[in-house]
Amino acid sequence: MSTRPHFAIINKHKCLASFEYPVETTPAPRNATMQFVILDPLAQESQVQPPLVQIEGLTRPSLPAWLRKGRTHFQSVHLLKTELRQRRLHTVCESARCPNIHECFHRGAATFMILGNLCTRGCGFCSVPKGSAAKKEFTLDAEEPRNVAEMAAQMRLRYIVITAVNRDDLPDGGSTHFAETVRQVKAALPDARVEVLTPDFCGDLDAVARVLDAGPHVFNHNMETVRRLYRRVRPQAGYRQSLDVLKFAKQHRPEALTKSGLMVGLGETVVEVHELLRDVAASNVDVATIGQYLQPTRRNLRVAEYVTPAQFDAYRDYGISAGFKMVFSGPLVRSSYMADQVSEKAAHADLRESAEIIDQASDHPRD
Repeated sequence: MSTRPHFAIINKHKCLASFEYPVETTPAPRNATMQFVILDPLAQESQVQPPLVQIEGLTRPSLPAWLRKGRTHFQSVHLLKTELRQRRLHTVCESARCPNIHECFHRGAATFMILGNLCTRGCGFCSVPKGSAAKKEFTLDAEEPRNVAEMAAQMRLRYIVITAVNRDDLPDGGSTHFAETVRQVKAALPDARVEVLTPDFCGDLDAVARVLDAGPHVFNHNMETVRRLYRRVRPQAGYRQSLDVLKFAKQHRPEALTKSGLMVGLGETVVEVHELLRDVAASNVDVATIGQYLQPTRRNLRVAEYVTPAQFDAYRDYGISAGFKMVFSGPLVRSSYMADQVSEKAAHADLRESAEIIDQASDHPRD
């Protein structure tokens, strides 16, 4: 249990007192100290220096150089967002606050997020807005599949990635809507490749089959984290359940490339990551993606560690030895990032080129 400032009494630009309340957070360091600050209301202006509320000891690890961004493309981001809103469409790039959004939007790439912009689950790592079925906050836009197809055609995409929020409020988990979106996109862009990044549908394999039967070229379902951390990171999901979804996908549609992603930096150990990679490879998954977890908002889980590029390389090598066709492992790798190139290289199983994609991702100035 830790504390954070709740509110402060302000009078004539002076902080008279700050109040704190307990919140559930990652345990503070042993030497962490918290101060309840009372500032003299009669103090001279020069004596009251910011910060008015003083908190000591709760230092977070500073962002390392390999995660810092350079170039931004605000005009490209604004234009694409405007076009998406006109069709009432959402992207996971925006809702999940992806660090690569400027680069991807600038090169005309985006991951469509369907079934609305509200999720029925509250995963600790995710910033997608949460909704309440009891409050009837969820809707389903019947025009969304057509709008996604039209937007993809307007962007002249050759590779389309479609993901979705969890819709545990729907009897089929939204799988019928998901499948229809895939069909509409394939009809609008018959020469394009389609990748789906699906929820677990609460383990309903009929729902998984429904999406696969729509004919996606790549099926992706993310494990996200190691077994031990599931209760904290994905409290409404199950480690074995996600493995079963991946295994079923390959059995049901063997010609589809299967893929799964995980984050590191949440407090896992190297041994646990190795166990996860072995479990996923044993489920006949072709491609693994590994990236650094970055805390998207103050409400989400804190970063426990910034994993070094050398360790990402080691994870890639271990994954290949575990049986994957490809492992794309790097600090800024995301399951949908450069998905077109990942799919192309994985189809040819060129290990050297997979490393080159990661090098390109690391060296390219982003955001």
